[in-house]
Amino acid sequence: MIVVAAAFMLNSSSSESEAGTSVETASTTMVVFKDPNCGCCASWIEHVEGAGFEVEVRDSSDMNAVKLQNGIDRNLSSCHTALIDGYVVEGHVPAEDILRMLEERPAIKGLSVPGMPIGSPGMEQGAPANYQSYDVIAFDGAGNLSRFRHVEGGANSTP
Repeated sequence: MIVVAAAFMLNSSSSESEAGTSVETASTTMVVFKDPNCGCCASWIEHVEGAGFEVEVRDSSDMNAVKLQNGIDRNLSSCHTALIDGYVVEGHVPAEDILRMLEERPAIKGLSVPGMPIGSPGMEQGAPANYQSYDVIAFDGAGNLSRFRHVEGGANSTP
């Protein structure tokens, strides 16, 4: 059984609607929804842009609504939510896994790196020897989860 990290949810009292945030509106341009004050989200965006993705950033004061509208369960949650080509990408998913998903086109709703593991893209801080191991989780929107890839932490890891 895959154990996923506790959810990191941004609490907001805003009730504004985020029009056009469903996975059906995604295209080959990655649309990233993030809190305007989140620095690690900006670092992750730089990571995926460095891998060749075109990114459209949409700041949101109600990330809970974005996650709800895109079927992100609390146990899969992280700080930002991205949509690309019919898939949801939740959190600090490495660009190579997004590319693999887009190439293989698995019958899933998307990928998630729950929480904010140290050493994942956008969360590089401290010595690499202290990076955390984490799983990239594939989810189907019906509660089924599977390990898409395991990333080993520590000095030998390249998340």
